[in-house]
Amino acid sequence: MNNLDLFKNQQIIPLKENENGEVLVSARDLHEFLEIRTDFRHWFPRMCGYGFEENEDYTPVIFDHPLNNQPTKDYVMKIDMAKEIAMIQRSRKGKMARKYFIEVEKAWNSPEMIMKRALEIANKKVDKLSYELEVARPKAMFADSVSASESTILVRDMAKILKQNGIEIGEKRLFEWLRENGYLIRARGHDRNMPTQKAMDLGLFRVKETTVTRSNGKITISKTPKITGKGQTYFVNKFLKIKTH
Repeated sequence: MNNLDLFKNQQIIPLKENENGEVLVSARDLHEFLEIRTDFRHWFPRMCGYGFEENEDYTPVIFDHPLNNQPTKDYVMKIDMAKEIAMIQRSRKGKMARKYFIEVEKAWNSPEMIMKRALEIANKKVDKLSYELEVARPKAMFADSVSASESTILVRDMAKILKQNGIEIGEKRLFEWLRENGYLIRARGHDRNMPTQKAMDLGLFRVKETTVTRSNGKITISKTPKITGKGQTYFVNKFLKIKTH
């Protein structure tokens, strides 16, 4: 049951409730009830001139007008603002609206209603946390399995994984980032792009060595940096943290 259902049979002006448990009133609904002759688009800005602040006392909203289905601007006001505007009108309808809002506030702020809303907000938070844990569990299991995995991947494959996680970075840029941040050797020469001692100590890389026999019979060792399962989890978390800051 919605908290506002308690006022359903007494609502002379429609009421809404936001997620913080505050009562809201449509400026257009109030304008209509008060039978204001001035056009709404001129009247409401004039009312705001009495010291009301946007996003504090009221919030702009857009809705499709039921008569022409055109986008139409409205404002949802906190009940204190609606009450003051009603009082400013100095009319019979203004007095009715003000008295109505006062009665709503009294009922809304009764100990029983405060406790009811507090329990509802707490339950919503618990439900949200439970949902987040359910969503996070498969990711955590995946991260744990990757971290413990013996499989290693190339830097270009790491770039693909990052892209799947919303990080726009290619192989070349990832190599540059790894060098700039001390995970791969920057210096030109035989060891360029090999893992630094820091990266090896963290267990982020392994070096794959491949024996290559040249056409002249000479045998050389080719070295390729590969990212471990632990490294894959490490770099995904690292880039996601960077993205959110």
